[in-house]
Amino acid sequence: VQLQASGGGLVQPGGSLRLSCAASGLTLDFYAIAWFRQAPGKEREWVSFIRSSDGKPYYADSVKGRFTISRDKAKNTVYLQMNTLKLEDMAVYYCAADGSVHTFSTWYKDKYEYHYWGQGTQVTVSS
Repeated sequence: VQLQASGGGLVQPGGSLRLSCAASGLTLDFYAIAWFRQAPGKEREWVSFIRSSDGKPYYADSVKGRFTISRDKAKNTVYLQMNTLKLEDMAVYYCAADGSVHTFSTWYKDKYEYHYWGQGTQVTVSS
């Protein structure tokens, strides 16, 4: 299994970026995908998640209404559209995948529940 994250870059506050997570060795029908981010000196935090069974999206409160997660099963790729970017969104963004059965309903927020990780893509928000 490989996850290839891309699409990061430098953007001004209020700008937009679209991140991509291209997956190989798995299918999105059976693997859930999440985006996490990690700013310098901070813990890796959950940002968004898309459920494998039906593509239902979930968002952290800090990005709700600004970020949109989606998937293209034909391309085996998950996207994170990030709009109205803020300084506090600046971080390395990672995609993660897991196909296991989980026993608690909010497992997707826990970085330790994911078996596979991409390499990360830097998002810099600066004027």
